[in-house]
Amino acid sequence: MIQAFLSRQFVVFLLTGGTAAIVNFTSRIIYSAWMGFSAAVILAYLTGMVTAYILARHFVFKTSTQPLTRSILFFLLVNALALAQTWAVSMLMALYALPALGVIRYAPEIAHATGIIIPVFTSFLGHKYWSFRSH
Repeated sequence: MIQAFLSRQFVVFLLTGGTAAIVNFTSRIIYSAWMGFSAAVILAYLTGMVTAYILARHFVFKTSTQPLTRSILFFLLVNALALAQTWAVSMLMALYALPALGVIRYAPEIAHATGIIIPVFTSFLGHKYWSFRSH
């Protein structure tokens, strides 16, 4: 399993995932102008997820033999878990950890960025072995 994280494929996954994370992070700031933090985190995650699917399918898992509908289904399942991780970490950081540390300035941004980083490894494995599996 560690070999998977030492591959060129993982590096490209990090680059495309980083791009999707920037879309996620930036859109959360925009969405926050119209809705609360919790809803903005979820909507931003969905925006980033669409970006991530397109980039992963075309640049990371090019050899996938998974049918499109099955690929999308598994992609959604893997990302449902990652969304739960992202939301829980973001909320715990914003509501408890950062206030306990006295961090007020940029607390939502720090909380959300931390939440985005957490599921990187679990998502890569889920997408490699389920969403974009090659036979």
